[in-house]
Amino acid sequence: MKLTPQSEIEINNNVVIQKIPTLTYRVQKEKEIVSGTVDELEAMKQAVFKILFTERYQYEIYNWEYGMELRDLFGRAKSYVIPEIKKRIEEALLADDRIKAVTDFKFGGKKGELEVKFKVHTIFGTLEIERTVDI
Repeated sequence: MKLTPQSEIEINNNVVIQKIPTLTYRVQKEKEIVSGTVDELEAMKQAVFKILFTERYQYEIYNWEYGMELRDLFGRAKSYVIPEIKKRIEEALLADDRIKAVTDFKFGGKKGELEVKFKVHTIFGTLEIERTVDI
């Protein structure tokens, strides 16, 4: 029995590429439960959330390309943090080959925090993301 759908594309009559779906478990943060599954754009929303909230280099389960470095930004001036966090968000998200671009950054927030809004363009569509970081 096939649990996940796959499509096959034949190229040059001898090479077959299988496209594996983005099917993943649904994480319901508000209820603190995992139930059911999500796919495509909804799965990408979860993937982006996980990447942005995982500190890079801190967990052996992830390779060193996964997550985002934030710890060293605490206590730094916004003039340093704004271009640095933009670069780090792009680097972290573009490591996922399903993400094609990260654009339209907007920055705000009150003293001691930085609010970042941006768009993530995936192979399934575009997500509008918001992340607040203590600095």
